[in-house]
Amino acid sequence: MGLFSHMAGPERRKEGILPSQEIRELIRSGKIRARVEISDDQIQPASIDLRLGNAAYQVRASFLPSVKSLISARIRELLHKEIDLSQPALLSPGCVFIVPLIENLALPSDMSGKANPKSTTGRLDIFTRLMTEGAGTFEVVPEGYSGDLYVEIVPRTFPVIVRAGMKLNQVRFFRGNPQFDDEKLRRLAHKGQLVYAENGDGPTKPVIREGLRVSIDLQGDERESIVAYRAKKQCSPIDLARIGAYDVAEFWDPLQTRDLKGGLVLDPSDFYLLASKERVGVPPEYAAEMEQYDPSIGEFSVHYAGFFDPGFGYGKSGEIKGTKAVLEVRAHEVPILLEDRQEVGRLMYLKMAAHPDKLYGQGIGSSYQQQGLALSKQFKTTSKTELAAHHTSTHSQDTTPPVTCP
Repeated sequence: MGLFSHMAGPERRKEGILPSQEIRELIRSGKIRARVEISDDQIQPASIDLRLGNAAYQVRASFLPSVKSLISARIRELLHKEIDLSQPALLSPGCVFIVPLIENLALPSDMSGKANPKSTTGRLDIFTRLMTEGAGTFEVVPEGYSGDLYVEIVPRTFPVIVRAGMKLNQVRFFRGNPQFDDEKLRRLAHKGQLVYAENGDGPTKPVIREGLRVSIDLQGDERESIVAYRAKKQCSPIDLARIGAYDVAEFWDPLQTRDLKGGLVLDPSDFYLLASKERVGVPPEYAAEMEQYDPSIGEFSVHYAGFFDPGFGYGKSGEIKGTKAVLEVRAHEVPILLEDRQEVGRLMYLKMAAHPDKLYGQGIGSSYQQQGLALSKQFKTTSKTELAAHHTSTHSQDTTPPVTCP
């Protein structure tokens, strides 16, 4: 034994995703910094929302960060136009924009991070990816990273209006490897309910195979005849600051079970919102991530806004019997047929480093806790019965000219 072996060393912090209280600690200690004060509503149970800075740079092409060139230098090389975000600004579909974020980082050497779009961002088909200097990978914050943060934004369907301070993506931080293997996930499923039947009335047996398998609902029930939404093309712009402002029928075609004739054929040029058959729950000690793309189940992607906070579909003590996952779906290259109950993704559960001091839910302003097939919060609340009736009675075409990228 050494001379000082009786002296206690510093307490080892637990591995896993950092909860909300540790994120606040990172802010207090200057590990997460910002040019504008960070508000408490940015802090989610297991992540922090990131804010757009005062300028957007439209570039001729996307690029991967690398150790060979700073992001700012690459922006100058590819710059098409600089856009002032201190005023509302239009971002057109198909264009690539790089925006420096208000927040920056100086992480401890044992801590790394991963980012994803916020749910509303994904449901509007706005493709976003975090960029860090020299990382060589999108969405990843390297261990011990110190430096600025950028977000790449590509609206894919709708023209959108944004401004400085808006929150399109979020980042979570972790120590070690928080991911579960299947055996651990089976033990968790046995100990606490993860999946409920589609009507929410009772538990159902989870399908665990390289994560919790999730299937698609194309059958609906007597209460909800709409089982999918297909985005319309050539729409007018959506101002992300306007909540409950837009008519659903102007931007979306609702699809009913009787429209599908046994299945939904995904057109590669279209964007769809669908819901999972299962109602999933995430206990407070865990978070979850939907795998965006799995070649073994077909040439399509689901849910690129795929992070589920602790308490999603669960609540404080499991009183919520699961919540459906809304899936943002695109086919790749060729049309693909989806059928009811077809597996379309897998939910990977992640261990928290500690129980967060707040959970996902209405109490913290979460928008989608007890959702069915829900659109983003910018759209008016319209009953699915009314919307289905409207869709049946009219076949009007969009007349707004498309907003195209120069």
